[in-house]
Amino acid sequence: MPDPATPAAGQVWSAQGYAANAGFVPLLAADLLDTLAPQPGEAILDLGCGDGVLTARIAAAGASVTGLEPDPALAAAARARGIAVLERDAHQPFGAAAYDAVFSNAALHWMRAPETVHANIARALRPGGRLVAEQGGFGNIAAIVTAMKAALQAERLPERARNPWDFPSPTLQRERLERAGLQVTEMRLFPRPTPLPTGMAGWLETFAGPFLLGLPEQTRARVLERALALLSDLQDPREGWIADYVRLRFTAVKPG
Repeated sequence: MPDPATPAAGQVWSAQGYAANAGFVPLLAADLLDTLAPQPGEAILDLGCGDGVLTARIAAAGASVTGLEPDPALAAAARARGIAVLERDAHQPFGAAAYDAVFSNAALHWMRAPETVHANIARALRPGGRLVAEQGGFGNIAAIVTAMKAALQAERLPERARNPWDFPSPTLQRERLERAGLQVTEMRLFPRPTPLPTGMAGWLETFAGPFLLGLPEQTRARVLERALALLSDLQDPREGWIADYVRLRFTAVKPG
């Protein structure tokens, strides 16, 4: 049973759906591994490892890598790749001075109490250890969020018309990390217009759960249809659907 004290974005995952509709997520952040530069023998935690695609690449570099993933389906997919997985929520402590590095891609924006997570990261790192992460940043998928809000308000569901994700500005994220006791060494916000291989409908099927969870099927269908109509300007006649991604990439070290 979910812990009521743990903040949640309200997302339910499908490992198969994620692979089909969101396989671009680990691919687009592959160069983040160059920043991590995993070394043989290092103890590394992949926070929010998902189905383990990038985690397996960290392991291939010779590091001793552990994934952290709260969703049972995604954790099982990561284990199927041979990854050791802590099946828990990052809002709960996950180690003390246990890791040389914490890596995270496209996971931190799902966490509703980021300062708690940052404190847990700082606690889990050894002195001199590093955090290497990328997440949605300020302005990420703004058009998609606005369309979903408008579609929900049209159904007289204003209580659902809020952004379920955490997309901070560089200034805010730097302040948070420093309060956790980490020294920021890089902080960069940049646009990444992202082609969607299964279109906007596939993206919404995979990621829009926090807006739609528990709605009757007919209401859900109307919301998605209206949102897709509002988002039509993100569909290029030649290149297809393009999501308005903005990413926040940062590194930090634990003094010591």
